[in-house]
Amino acid sequence: MPLTTLSILTLRPDQRRWGFAQMGTAQRPLQRVPGLRFQKLLGSGAGGFGALPNLRRYGFMAVWDDEAAAQAFFDGHPLWQQYRQRTTALWTARLAPIKAHGLWDGQTPFDYATEPSAPDEPVLVLTRASIRLLKTPRFWRYVAPVSATIADAPGVRAAIGLGELPVVRQATVSLWESARAMQDYAYRSEKHKEVIRLTRQEDWYGEELFARFRVLGTEGVWDGRNPLG
Repeated sequence: MPLTTLSILTLRPDQRRWGFAQMGTAQRPLQRVPGLRFQKLLGSGAGGFGALPNLRRYGFMAVWDDEAAAQAFFDGHPLWQQYRQRTTALWTARLAPIKAHGLWDGQTPFDYATEPSAPDEPVLVLTRASIRLLKTPRFWRYVAPVSATIADAPGVRAAIGLGELPVVRQATVSLWESARAMQDYAYRSEKHKEVIRLTRQEDWYGEELFARFRVLGTEGVWDGRNPLG
């Protein structure tokens, strides 16, 4: 059975330059990792969701052939060991897709069957888009403020804005205590519904993906705690 993982890494203050350089230099060793079928090394926004980068915090999202491939990488791969040595905090979630639609760089990385989830189980939600260049001012005017409110929504345990490229290739990750809490926000927040309407009406995205995951397990800390601990 394939496995999806998401890691949130907080680098030491003196490792900002090294971490930024890895966005380019880490790609070749990652492409050679056995059993790694899809991966994205992601930067984060200042303050969690800002357009400017946070050079200490990164995300790593991956889809593995199986749990053994993931464990081998996290336990012993030299690149990951470098990250471990240079971080002040590291949190990893093991995930199974409940529902996914859309594309990420023309691929459907989370398109594999898993067991259904219960409405009271924790879920992680990923929304990701490539924003049309001419649409970026409207996107950041409307979407960024709404995304920032997710962190304070009832039932949210953690949330962060991630991206492959500043401004134009963006993602939001939110961790919810239950699918029910997530749905309450999605369907009752007027600001959220307005952004969805504008997204469709104004055709902001060249490519987009939405995915919802069961949380199979977590380890480590994010902002000093395990959000589901």
